[in-house]
Amino acid sequence: MPSLRKWLFSGLLVLVPLIITLWVLEWVVSTLDQTLRILPTSWQPDQLLGMHIPGLGVVFALVVVLSIGALASNIIGNKLVSWWHALLHRIPVVRSIYSGVKQVSDTLFSEKGNAFRKALLIEWPHEGMWTIGFLTGAPAGDVLRHLQAQPGRSGEVDEFHSVYVPTTPNPTGGYFVMVRKSACVELQMSVDEALTYIVSMGVIVPGGPKNPHLKVGADGAIQKTP
Repeated sequence: MPSLRKWLFSGLLVLVPLIITLWVLEWVVSTLDQTLRILPTSWQPDQLLGMHIPGLGVVFALVVVLSIGALASNIIGNKLVSWWHALLHRIPVVRSIYSGVKQVSDTLFSEKGNAFRKALLIEWPHEGMWTIGFLTGAPAGDVLRHLQAQPGRSGEVDEFHSVYVPTTPNPTGGYFVMVRKSACVELQMSVDEALTYIVSMGVIVPGGPKNPHLKVGADGAIQKTP
């Protein structure tokens, strides 16, 4: 029985990641294959070739995205995109949805943005309990004014970070919090490594202690050094 149990878990360790990976890839490919339906029926590959070839939708979607990007990068395309944005901002219900989604996408995909490009160690949800979050930006406007009205630990006005704290093992759900910059520790690990650490529930530890500002105390607690 011990040998059978060992073989069973060894087999699961090999098969489960492979099956989940193949399932995700199959879902992505089948979803992108649906983009071929925007073509006229006579132009669809299934009609032209007389057979279904999985993955053609991925190529088609990539060509469409690259074409739109190339069009939006020139002067004429830029004016068309600006006109399209102005039109959508005039529609009452669409305006609120489109504006919010566009701001998020601009933050995530902008080359100059810093969203999800830094992994932070913060004390959350209370002091003495640590978790990993991702820097998404900095609060501004009325929110920042109210935050800065609260004195920091040293009695001085502090800067703040906007941080996304993902849940485990599903990082697509989480919490948005605003934390004092002085209370955040920037980790010397990539976003991919941090996500792997979160999804694995701490089982897969990336690298090791690389941050010189962290040390483990005698009681096992993580401490920040100046």
